[in-house]
Amino acid sequence: MGSSQRQLVLPILLLLALAGTALCGVQEVHNVLELTGQAANKLKFSTDVATEKYTPPEEMDPQYWYNIADEEITKRLQLPQPNSQKAKNIIMFLGDGMPLSTVAAARILKGQRQGNTGEESSLSFERFPYTGLSRTYCSNAQVPDSACTATAYLCGVKTNIVNIGVSAAVEYNNCTASQDPANRLTSIAEWAQNAGKSTGIVTTTTLTHASPSGAYAKTANRMWECDTDVTSYGVDANSCIDMATQLVTQTPGKNFEVMFGGGMGKFLPNSIVDSHGNPGERSDGVNLLSRWQGLHDGGVLVTNRNQLLKLNVSAVSSVIGLFQSKLMNFHLEADDTYQPTLSELTEVTIKKLSQNKEHGYFAFIEGGLIDYGNHYTKAGYALDEALEFEKAIQLARDMTDIEDTLIVVTADHGHAVSIAGYPGRGTPILGINQHDTDINGVQYSVLNYAAGPNQYLDENGQRIPLDDILGSDDAITPSYIPKDQGVHSGEDVGIFASGPQSHLFTGVMQQSTIPHLMAYAACIGSGKQVCDN
Repeated sequence: MGSSQRQLVLPILLLLALAGTALCGVQEVHNVLELTGQAANKLKFSTDVATEKYTPPEEMDPQYWYNIADEEITKRLQLPQPNSQKAKNIIMFLGDGMPLSTVAAARILKGQRQGNTGEESSLSFERFPYTGLSRTYCSNAQVPDSACTATAYLCGVKTNIVNIGVSAAVEYNNCTASQDPANRLTSIAEWAQNAGKSTGIVTTTTLTHASPSGAYAKTANRMWECDTDVTSYGVDANSCIDMATQLVTQTPGKNFEVMFGGGMGKFLPNSIVDSHGNPGERSDGVNLLSRWQGLHDGGVLVTNRNQLLKLNVSAVSSVIGLFQSKLMNFHLEADDTYQPTLSELTEVTIKKLSQNKEHGYFAFIEGGLIDYGNHYTKAGYALDEALEFEKAIQLARDMTDIEDTLIVVTADHGHAVSIAGYPGRGTPILGINQHDTDINGVQYSVLNYAAGPNQYLDENGQRIPLDDILGSDDAITPSYIPKDQGVHSGEDVGIFASGPQSHLFTGVMQQSTIPHLMAYAACIGSGKQVCDN
């Protein structure tokens, strides 16, 4: 399939999903032509080459970002230090597409579900003692995606949009540049493994999705999840290894003791039906799950909630859990007897990784479908995913010792959603603002997206009343720019920290400094370490 065909197919698939057709499950919404800025002219059937996004030359050198991290850590160390403890364990929680407006709205929804007005409620991570802000722009993007941001908060280097694990010297879809050792990065997961720590990744998307892939992959296109994907973008899959193969066969992915998420199809050939009744997606005939099993004596595959909860973590060397063929289902739509919750995935992960009594562990845990709820402009889904995310964080804090386990919570990027218009205390966060109207006297939604599929206009372009439309979890929230989906936003996102050296996660910092701070706290990696003191 050519790039122009892909450009037409992806929006069609998205619109079908948003319309609630027979397509089941959460559908992919990320279009790399849109993310890289190449879609604008193509949508107008222009023959002109789209203007490439600009990358400052100095930012193409990974050392540039290492130097910034060193400077930002040095500034923080010049302040009074509340403690000198080392973090034996690190758990990084990532709320994908979770702006501060979503955090605030989720807090309100939590309180309202408990029968209160809501505004006075708190999410578990909001009670952490230290907070800061992360600057999310990427090397060639004012508003980023989940690939370049994952490279920042896991590899400590900002890169171009759509890139994972490679520097900004690599352009989109450039296989050759992505293979250059000078452009390939290491992640905090690899730093942790080099220090003897156990490692794991958890997501509610796919194991080969952009966020978790930042822990192990090196690629010039976040969509190269399996060999079929690589070929579909006009690249030789034998030259550029897909991310599923990287996860199973290369360092650090092959050393993960825990891998939980969706995306089973990316690991199986299209001649095989997976555990969820769908054919695999690979064209090369390779069964990566069999290959993984061959590389891991005592390794176990689980594919549903029952198998997960029956797992004896003491009896297995490692575990891979693939709970859907593609993305996992929204919590509100999931069969809770079949698909585990993020809290259940978190609990098993900590139990397994905690067996490394001597060196400890690093875990990356993502609430990945907050982003999809916001892309669908279904605020109820996004907020419910955020509440599932905060439950998992509370569980992790309860299961671990604050004296030796650093927990860092943040987001990769925001979404263009707002809470506005002077609604009174206790106004249903998913409903109508009863205390204000537009210039035509029509009341409007408490939550609104900048872009999305439904503006709720009549034949004259005037807004219609929404009293009988909004309020349910699956309602499409209004937007003012007509677009097939909601879009990311470029403002800073929150950082919330608890445990050893958590006091360093304050102020405004580059997103790429986050893994260097975690490495400092745990005495891993090549930069400054608290152990040096």
